[in-house]
Amino acid sequence: MRKALIVGIDHYVSISGLHGCVSDAHDVKAALERHADGTLNFANPQLLAGASPTQAVSKRDLKDAVRQLFADDSEIALFYFAGHGFVDDTGGFLCASDSVDGDDGLPLADVMVLANKSKARNKVIILDSCHGGVAGNSSLTKDLAQITDGITILTASTESQYAMEGGDGVGGVFTSLLVDALNGAAANLVGDVTPGSVYAHIDQSLGPWAQRPVFKTNVKTFVSLRKAEPPISLADLQSLTTLFPAPDRDHPLDPTYEPDRSDGERARPTLPQPDPENTAKFRVLQNLVRVNLVRPVGAPHMWHAAIESKSCELTVLGQHYWSLVNKGLI
Repeated sequence: MRKALIVGIDHYVSISGLHGCVSDAHDVKAALERHADGTLNFANPQLLAGASPTQAVSKRDLKDAVRQLFADDSEIALFYFAGHGFVDDTGGFLCASDSVDGDDGLPLADVMVLANKSKARNKVIILDSCHGGVAGNSSLTKDLAQITDGITILTASTESQYAMEGGDGVGGVFTSLLVDALNGAAANLVGDVTPGSVYAHIDQSLGPWAQRPVFKTNVKTFVSLRKAEPPISLADLQSLTTLFPAPDRDHPLDPTYEPDRSDGERARPTLPQPDPENTAKFRVLQNLVRVNLVRPVGAPHMWHAAIESKSCELTVLGQHYWSLVNKGLI
């Protein structure tokens, strides 16, 4: 069982309202509900949307929902929050619709207690709120995180930073990158999107002067948030050990691999004609080049390597995936 609580709050009674958090919550829900192939991922995520005075999310509503999320032994319990955040010398808070001063919101310390005590195997906390980086920090020791096994925290900004909105009713910059990552931008070569790959995608997409995302984790097992469309077919990936008998062995090429010839090549009577078996292998090799698993040796492109009878080799990443295939892990 994979559970998700997704919260977006635009409407606030006493503090300034926001404009894109509810939209962000709906986008995250849509990304998490199903894998790329349409199969269920997080079935029926609970959505709390504070969009108006008649659709407000109180502190009590928020705390009760967080408590229920972490109440059982689910495979993954994921909590996403978009809204105002607040921090003072006692810690951080998630502001509900009825917050007045900020420090009357839901304490992040309470969220962490519920997550740390939860029997869920993996607890993922994603915060698109100001000052979210304080989540998980020790209340007594500065710069020390206290998180139990199975917890991952990903936040839009550090303890001292604000989280940027997109403007004109557009959602947060962080969540737009999060949704992009979940939809495949952060997928590995078999399509898995992990918390670590989501963080890497967001971190690399933000400039050096922008808000800095924060990532804290204490996990011992592989965690996949969603299965996206892989950038290469499984059959092509598994062909690594067939095309390369050893990870440090080149695959020799010759003109029979390349089906495309220039007018100059066609005029060379001594140039061997394309061989269907080799051109089929060459298509696979080019797919492997496209995802940085293979590269030509001594030539700028695979076309030149084939026409000039050179070779291709595994990249460092290619050697890693070769090992995974060889061990039967892919």
